[in-house]
Amino acid sequence: MSRKQQLPRPGPPPGPPADDTGCGILHVDMDAFYVSVELRERPQLRGRPVIVGGTGGRGVVASASYEARAFGVHSAMPMARARRLCPQAVVLPPRHEVYARVSAEIMEIFRAVTPLVEPLALDEAFLDVSGARRLLGRPAEIGRRIRAQVAAQQGITCSVGVAATKFVAKLASTRCKPDGLLVVPTEQVVEFLHPLPVAVLWGVGERTEQRLRRLGLRTVGDLARYPVAALRRELGDALGEHLHELAWGRDRRPVTPHSPDKSIGAEETFERDIADPELIRRELLRLSERVGARLRAAGLAGRTIGVKLRTDRFRTLTRARTLDEPTDLSRVIYLTSCELYEAAGLRGVPLRLVGVRVENLTPPGRTPRQLALDEAENSWREAERAVDQVVRRFGKGMVRPASLVDRPGGRGDNCDGSDVRA
Repeated sequence: MSRKQQLPRPGPPPGPPADDTGCGILHVDMDAFYVSVELRERPQLRGRPVIVGGTGGRGVVASASYEARAFGVHSAMPMARARRLCPQAVVLPPRHEVYARVSAEIMEIFRAVTPLVEPLALDEAFLDVSGARRLLGRPAEIGRRIRAQVAAQQGITCSVGVAATKFVAKLASTRCKPDGLLVVPTEQVVEFLHPLPVAVLWGVGERTEQRLRRLGLRTVGDLARYPVAALRRELGDALGEHLHELAWGRDRRPVTPHSPDKSIGAEETFERDIADPELIRRELLRLSERVGARLRAAGLAGRTIGVKLRTDRFRTLTRARTLDEPTDLSRVIYLTSCELYEAAGLRGVPLRLVGVRVENLTPPGRTPRQLALDEAENSWREAERAVDQVVRRFGKGMVRPASLVDRPGGRGDNCDGSDVRA
């Protein structure tokens, strides 16, 4: 844990919600990520100090519960010192492959909101939600949706900072931990920043902080009011200018996704675990309809169809099949998904989440398709495109398969869990 992460965390402020006008940047940060993932399988440890990290002679703390942090334990601390500070802590070895899988699923949640997702680590990312406002609501509401979905799908909590810039949004998420949401209105950025210690500024390491302290600059406000020319002379032109800009809340860096979209998928977390195979197949149909419609709208098709199945004990299985040729047909996606579900060996096992995904996407205009020998001229393709046209004109839910007209279990059709994955 860096010095910046050890700042006081007062939690979400009381009172009415702040004005998020112009605050299109979110920073989402999981709370004690590794520990939180471990506690899903060990609920009996909740409320106790728990440390995840190496147990050897040179082991270090990878993550600590907030109960352990109360004793001064933090990440990157030598495990020997952590044990001295909190001898009653339960120490668990890290399982990096599990954390990587959970992280990938969390990033899928983010990309269901916006393609502009910039991961910083396994447990945090920036999101630019400026373009999602018309569909999903104001930035703070989007932040609340993300927190609820992470909790429902993963059984862990996260904190969300909402601001006009990446720098302020990241500070805001730190200040509202754990399990909070904090909006920093654009007109209150200076008021928010200036009381904080200079160590919070990106680019201020221990040596730079010492130099600033020798100049009498202890808070962000002190630095902001210091002559920028003198700051450049002391720290160099680039760093001096950079810190001066940050001290006034100016950060022009955009949210930069790391890779292009490679798959399209949708998933649903049930309000109650479902074991009935018929209900599972109905959910697979609904998700396949959604994925197929999004593929056709994007002019894409994919060769690999996959399903994700999560049991009531948070065990996640994924199964996939690669077809002979790309498809954008919901019917093909659905039939393949059902076959994958049956082959997974979970028939009758209670499930809390079901997902459908199409990968190996073909760019627009590059989707060769061979007509099947028994395929009529008025085929499933024309039928599904006709449905797409009705939906575009009259709205979602006006046309759907008969088996989905009365769908018990799960969540309503207005809860869109679809995503684009990078």
